[in-house]
Amino acid sequence: MARQNKKMVRATYRVNTVKDAKKISLEYLKKIELDKVISFGLPEIDDRFHIWRTPLKSKDGSSIGEVVIDAVTTLVDSSKTTTKELLENRLLGRTNSNSKKKKIKKDAPIISMLRNTIGMGDSEELLQELPANSIDLVFTSPPYFNAKPEYAEYLSYEEYLLKMKKIIHECARVLNEGRFFVLNVSPVLIRRASRNEASKRIAVPFDFHKLFIEEGFEFVDDIIWVKPEGAGWATGRGRRFAADRNPLQYKPVPVTEYVLVYRKKTDKLIDWLIRKHPDQKAVKASKIEDGYDVTNIWKITPAHSKDHPAIFPLELAEKVIRYYSFKNDVVLDPFAGVGTTAKAAARLNRRFAIFEKDEKYISIIKKCFVNASIADKSLNINWINISVSKDETRSLFNND
Repeated sequence: MARQNKKMVRATYRVNTVKDAKKISLEYLKKIELDKVISFGLPEIDDRFHIWRTPLKSKDGSSIGEVVIDAVTTLVDSSKTTTKELLENRLLGRTNSNSKKKKIKKDAPIISMLRNTIGMGDSEELLQELPANSIDLVFTSPPYFNAKPEYAEYLSYEEYLLKMKKIIHECARVLNEGRFFVLNVSPVLIRRASRNEASKRIAVPFDFHKLFIEEGFEFVDDIIWVKPEGAGWATGRGRRFAADRNPLQYKPVPVTEYVLVYRKKTDKLIDWLIRKHPDQKAVKASKIEDGYDVTNIWKITPAHSKDHPAIFPLELAEKVIRYYSFKNDVVLDPFAGVGTTAKAAARLNRRFAIFEKDEKYISIIKKCFVNASIADKSLNINWINISVSKDETRSLFNND
């Protein structure tokens, strides 16, 4: 039985060859800027743990460590891979006794120097261009899994979750110590293809919870976003029961979504982030005023857009940004849509980094923020894979 299970898992491997393992290992070395001084031994598969081990060697052939790759997800396992610091020590011939220095305890949070950033492309790739610890808050709503034709791009639900896992993995790298990742997500209804089939409702939030825990986040809160009564009737869920009232057919109309709050693991208390923040003026200016939400039930009217089938309301983004960041912090949205998170961040005197791969939505974001950057030069936007010409800037400005 164990042998059969091992074969079943091996059938799901995405890293199947020595070439695959070397390619992923090279990307890892490039990321830590050691690809020019380290070479590879022969990668080997360890199917007991479903991992690849790529030996790392110095230029004289000495063994100095290894890169460990999850064969199923293709992600580098940082807990088992030799650290950059240890690799550098071994390359320079430092012994543990010579290189042993008292670790200076970080006594203050890091202030990010990142400019406002708008990028077009796959967020998994664009995230790799951001420096580590350059983001103070991640707030996003992930794309639906094939719930609408616009999003039908994943071969399976497992492929969808793997893509989300990779993006959460990269977000963990760029997120500052002890900071928050807030996710707006809800179960997804997959409509039946014919009357002989049943529709399916996938518990997406609970699968995401597992991904966050695996990627080193701690669960903090589950906030329930409640929409006005009748808001979910358009899904058609519950109409059959309303007509027949037969037991077993009961299906309530969904009028809620989850706002799940996670924190990047750290031994520092939240109080440390507040008391030791280098900009105490920003901390003071970010105090929450009276009238804040005292429970985890948030009543917010949904937003609708002719340009996007599934936008979240500006009010939701503003609440999250107020509660989980300071002024001048950097807020990241890896699935920007029409740029709601960036608009909320700018309104609340935060910086933003947003990524979107759909050119149609990028054109909407561009129209909004080209004008805004003219009116407010402090926005100072860094455009990635997006050209903004002087003529275009002038015409957009004149159209206002």
